[in-house]
This record gives sequence, C-alpha cells and structure tokens, in this order.
Amino acid sequence: MRVPVKFIGFVFWLFSLNCARCQAKQRSCRDISVENGFTQSNDEEIIYSCNPGYKPFTGGNWWDSVTCSKGSWSEEPRCIREEECGAFPSVHHGKLKQSLHDRGPAEVECDPGFISTQRFITCVRGTWEKPVCEVGVSCNIPPKVEYAFITSKPEELYAHGSSVTYKCRRSFLMKGENTVFCRNGTWDETPTCEEATCSLNTTVEDLKIMRVPNIEGSVKPGHKLRFSCNGQWLILKGQREITCQPNGEWSSPFPKCEEVMCVANLTINMRSDEQPAPEVSIRPGHTITLSCVGKGSELQGQSKITCLPNGEWNVPFPKCVGGKCGPPPQVDFADTTEMTKPEYNSGERVEYICFNKYTLVQDHPYSKYLTCEHGEWRGNIKCFKPCSVTVEEMDKRGIELRWGPLEKIFSPHEDRISFACQRGKDLTDSSISLIQYCNDGVMHLPECV
Repeated sequence: MRVPVKFIGFVFWLFSLNCARCQAKQRSCRDISVENGFTQSNDEEIIYSCNPGYKPFTGGNWWDSVTCSKGSWSEEPRCIREEECGAFPSVHHGKLKQSLHDRGPAEVECDPGFISTQRFITCVRGTWEKPVCEVGVSCNIPPKVEYAFITSKPEELYAHGSSVTYKCRRSFLMKGENTVFCRNGTWDETPTCEEATCSLNTTVEDLKIMRVPNIEGSVKPGHKLRFSCNGQWLILKGQREITCQPNGEWSSPFPKCEEVMCVANLTINMRSDEQPAPEVSIRPGHTITLSCVGKGSELQGQSKITCLPNGEWNVPFPKCVGGKCGPPPQVDFADTTEMTKPEYNSGERVEYICFNKYTLVQDHPYSKYLTCEHGEWRGNIKCFKPCSVTVEEMDKRGIELRWGPLEKIFSPHEDRISFACQRGKDLTDSSISLIQYCNDGVMHLPECV
C-alpha cells in the first residue's frame, strides 16, 4: 500500500517537535520545591513566597525569585521563620565575616580608608543590624620633598596606618627616615634630600692637597683631589688622585705621607757592619757595608750600597752564594731521620720525621726536607698535633667511647672518634655530632645530661 506524502510530512514534523521539547528539557534545571512556601514557574525563573510566619532567607522582601542558567539555579530558595535572620545584608565599602557560631554576631570589615560605626552586628528580632562603613580619618597627599620622589603610585586615599617611601634623586643624600606613615590624619616627619658632598677632613700631616677644579666651598660629586707630600724624605702611600662619588664617599681613602726608608732583610749568612740586626733600615743618602759569614760563602754584587731619595737602593741588593750550612735547625715535634753533621755543602738536604702520633704535613709549602742553599737552611716542616681526651673529661660531659673500653684517647690528626651518651643521658645539642674528628690537637666534645 502506498503511504501519502502528506502523512509522511506530518510524522516528520511531529518527530521534530518532540526532539525540540526533549532538548529544551535537557537544557532546563531540575524541579525544585520550597519547604514552608509556594512557587510559580515562569519559563527559566521561579518566583516564590512563604507561608504565614515565614519569610525568604534572602531578606529584604516578602517574596523572591531564582533563575536557571546553564542547568543550575542561581540559589536554593528557602523559607525561614520570621524571628530568624537570613542572609547578611550588603555593606557599602566593606564586607561581613561570619562568626564561628551560626547565630553569633557578624564582624564588620571595612575597605581601606573606611571605618565601621560598630565592630559587630547582631540579629535583633529577625533582622540584622545595619552595618555602616564611613570614611575614616585619612591623610592628604604626602608632603612634597625637594629633589625626591615616592616609590609607589599616587593613591586617592591614604588611610590611617598607610605608608609611603621617599627616594632622593641621584647625587642627593637623604636625611631622616625614608618611609613615613599616616597617623590619625597626619603624616610623620618627612625626610630631606641634600646635595651630596665629600668631606675634606683629614688628620694626615705633611699632606698637600690640590682641588680639581680649584674652587672654594663644598666638594661635589665629580670633583677630584690630588695629593703630594710636604717636606724632605717623605713619600706618598696611597692613591695620588681620588674622586668624590655621587653617594658622598671618596673613591679611595686619603693617602698618607711616610718617611722614605730603604729596608732589607738580611739572610742568615749576611751581615751589615753598620746595623747588626737581621733587618736593615736606613734613610736616603746613607750607605751600608755588607759582607758574608760562613765558610766558603762569597758576596755576589757590590758590598757598599746607598739609599736613594725614592726609597730604592742605588744598585741591586747583593747575595751571599756558595757558603756552607751548620747543623740543621730544630723543628717542633720532629727530628732528623739520620745523625746530623756539623757542616753541610750547598745543595745537601736532611729529612725529618714527626714524633709518634704526630702527622707530617706534606702539602705545599711544607715537605719533609730542609735544604742547604748558599749557607742558609731553606724549607718548611710542620707536624699536626694529636688529640688527647681523658676519662675525667668524658665523665664530666656525660659521654663514653661507643666502641672499646673506657680509657684515655690519644688519636692522631684527622682520626675519627665515635662517642655515645652514658646510660640514662641524652645529647644536649643536636647540632654537635657524637662522631668527632681530631684537627691539629683540637677535638670538640659533645655533652649529654
């Protein structure tokens, strides 16, 4: 049997209508009801009111509404008893903070620059007290400071307790506190910006100062000082020229004028006829005579040398070469490995060994040898000391050896010792380990109480 075309079109229209209703239903929110109230649906909005003795939770009106958006209601409609308080009222320039107790007072928190007429509001016969945030005591714009700016953006209102920070322009120094506060409508005392200058005060005697540029008054950033010494036989020690910097400080300390001297430390196989001490120190124009001591030692260079006005010798300082050395010197906590001789030729060396439990240092500049060089023993020898801890010291600090019997410790450098607290005692300082190392005769002991 042939189906009429009109009938097929009707069926297709009916199917489309049902699908549209299905999609509309999918887009709508769930059905809701209001306990102790009644509703009226209006498309995507529900208007509700409450039974006698009840009111909407939102307060302010005897009826209210909720709307459906993206499958959810704007809020849950509720009806509460008329003697109860519902939602918080809005606060212009502030907000309310709920108390820990549902029925307790609510704290009023005002925006910066505003103060509350009352700290808390309470529910009175079903109505919240009206919170008010009023304009508080504030400060005017911060005072202007010449040659300064404020590090933050300008604000419309500076409430009590707010602060600003001043900063001086380059080459100006701040006098006073850079941060000031608004207190009860008044700003703290503001700082000042003064042009940076460098001080000319100096206690150096015989110091001649020339200013660049040569003008009177304060020394400003960029200005320079040049120095020289007044008087004979004086030499400048330090920078000959310094500059005043933007922070009011000099680029270098002021120099000093010191007496010119020629100084030399004599080797063990050299002596001066004029000065028997190992260190020779003479003024310009003076001359000394040098000679060598020791069998086979000869002077290389001039024997008479003179001190010049600049503190230098007139010729290279001489040397004593080719001499023999006497017996090797004594070294702390060490001895030679062989019997020593009364005399050694240049180039010969002797070996040392540390005493028992002492540790020989082998790192540069130390070694186990001293060498005879032109009548003088050269080299460095060092022995690290061991550590010793008595039983009395351990008892006094409430500790004992973790391993082995209770006895005196005598351990070499870098040796590790493990301690333990005595029975019933605890470590007083957790930052000090019960494992300690010997360091050149020193060991830090833990303490237990």
